Amino acid sequence: MVLKACKICSYLSEEKKCPACGNDEFSTKWKGEIIIANPEKSVTAKKLGITKSGRYALSVS
Repeated sequence: MVLKACKICSYLSEEKKCPACGNDEFSTKWKGEIIIANPEKSVTAKKLGITKSGRYALSVS
């Protein structure tokens, strides 16, 4: 399983299109990971601008 990070929203996925924003540009060079279960109640998600549940990279190159 090779996770790629979306270059727009940092969502981690194996898909060809980002499930979070629909972008098709990904990077395999990413660092850190955060899992957001409930973005509506998460202070961290709000600070990072995350509106959809899922796995996100903290840094994408």
